[in-house]
Amino acid sequence: MSKNAASLLDIPESQLLPFGPGMHKVYPASKEDVASGAGKLILVSAITPTKAGEGKTTTSIGLADGLRKIGKNSCVALREPSLGPCFGVKGGGTGGGRAQLVPSDRINLHFTGDFHAITSAHNLLSAVIDNHLHHGSDLNLDGRRVTWPRVLDVNDRALRHVVTGLGGRPHGQPRDASFDITAASELMAMLCLAENAEDLEARINRAIIGVNLDKEPVRAGQLGVTGAMMALLRDALLPNLVETMEGTPAFVHGGPFANIAHGCNSVMATRTALKHADWVITEAGFGFDLGAEKFFDIKCRSAGLDPHLVVLVASARALKLHGGVKADALEATNVGAVKAGLANLDKHLESIGHFGKKAVVALNRFDSDADEEVAVVREHLAAHGVRFATATHFMDGGEGAIELAKQVVELGDEPTTPNRPVYELSDSIPDKIHKVAKEIYGADDVTFMKSAERDMREIERFGLQGLPICLAKTQSSLSDDPKLLGRPMDWGLTVRSILPNAGAGFLVVLTGDILRMPGLPKKPQAEAISLDGETIVNLR
Repeated sequence: MSKNAASLLDIPESQLLPFGPGMHKVYPASKEDVASGAGKLILVSAITPTKAGEGKTTTSIGLADGLRKIGKNSCVALREPSLGPCFGVKGGGTGGGRAQLVPSDRINLHFTGDFHAITSAHNLLSAVIDNHLHHGSDLNLDGRRVTWPRVLDVNDRALRHVVTGLGGRPHGQPRDASFDITAASELMAMLCLAENAEDLEARINRAIIGVNLDKEPVRAGQLGVTGAMMALLRDALLPNLVETMEGTPAFVHGGPFANIAHGCNSVMATRTALKHADWVITEAGFGFDLGAEKFFDIKCRSAGLDPHLVVLVASARALKLHGGVKADALEATNVGAVKAGLANLDKHLESIGHFGKKAVVALNRFDSDADEEVAVVREHLAAHGVRFATATHFMDGGEGAIELAKQVVELGDEPTTPNRPVYELSDSIPDKIHKVAKEIYGADDVTFMKSAERDMREIERFGLQGLPICLAKTQSSLSDDPKLLGRPMDWGLTVRSILPNAGAGFLVVLTGDILRMPGLPKKPQAEAISLDGETIVNLR
């Protein structure tokens, strides 16, 4: 039960709000609380993943359990799962095997209602925007330039581009519109970066929902419904506390995408974890190039956080994929392909060094991994002076992550250097993009389409050029082409548009074919899920 998790962290019952079996809301810690004696923050990231992912969440949970096994006061701080992946391809977001959060079925489906609250608050603003247009906009809002979409927490490609307001004058003003998945909502990013309720309210007020006929930004605060949105978000503001299968405390709060947004759990949850635990394990979405870069350059810079070190998750399967093996042959032993795939691992280690951090590489070991494949990785990293540990937490729980936990503690006891962002906020927008593309992705150059150049001019006219950037690209490659595996060389990044998320506090830089509303596969995971009495079957 999460009340036991609270007692492990010395959180008094007066700070807990019960929210169902094994789940509590927790009143968050302030910035001042954490400054008085914070624990060590450990970031878990990964090499460029396969479609199934490399097990960052499972490794984060296993590591937190492993630290408890060796007597450390640890907890984990993670994102909430979205219903889209649960019913689509990837499945839930609570770990796997013996390294799972509980109650996993409730966390994966609805949980404490945070996603629904964000969906409702976001769509309230969407409805008010169209109502404003219907009754004659006293803000001179241009109906052709509304940029605030609607959201839904489901994969539904048919809603990517829609026309609203059809049916005649009583039904509103017809206009082109769109739906994003809730995890891509700017409101989700705002909540996850907010310091507290007052900060979230200020962020909503300054969010840009479109432009007026004079081409000036119209802000959400001008529509007068921020108070109602905050009322809907009252409970969603509070971090959630659950536990792992082994009883390790787990804060699970917020769920922004790692391409359209910054891909990290909430600042409030991270701070609360740091107040109560000596070792806090957190993760950033997708590979280091996407989630971790944003963790450092957006979340850490905004919140004043600074991880002590990075755990970089790899798998023999992913190394073989980046070494040229087709996806259907990844379980066969192939030492040569593992060696070839190490180039991808090396690039991510270089990127960790750009931020001034040291790393432990965790090989998430599967039954199909051959000893000689593991030896290749171990010997390669030893030759480069990088710490390494195999981890079998999926099968063995915390016991399977003890080697990793010991490596983390040994490195965590060494001095660390402050975070070194890739770019300065004072840099121009093109310079920020060039620096991330070259230093983190390994690109030779960046090309800006005319649409992106127009966007930059408008962003500069709005006075938002000093915001950090949130580069949206494929998670399947270091490049913007998902087919370029390994460590792509001699390539250039193409930027097609740049969107100001003034409330969240960053600029979304779109490259490639990034979608804000995913679609379902031919055979979605939803077809396998059922309810048997009170048991949810086949939710993975």
